Amino acid sequence: MLKREILDPQGQAVERALPALGFGGVSDVRVGKHVELTVQGEDAEATARRMAEALLANPVIEEFTVRVLP
Repeated sequence: MLKREILDPQGQAVERALPALGFGGVSDVRVGKHVELTVQGEDAEATARRMAEALLANPVIEEFTVRVLP
């Protein structure tokens, strides 16, 4: 996800469009990306975190979380 202090034009466009589709009471829309990986090895979570830091996210303007799924 983009950091809070970074303008999110895609989120703003979605926020403006929702009332026209009949969805009210929605504000502060942020749009991000979701990446799923299958990682082999001992410490898959740490490996995925290193991948995110090196390639999958831009830590200057984005925040990310790593989650291990069952």
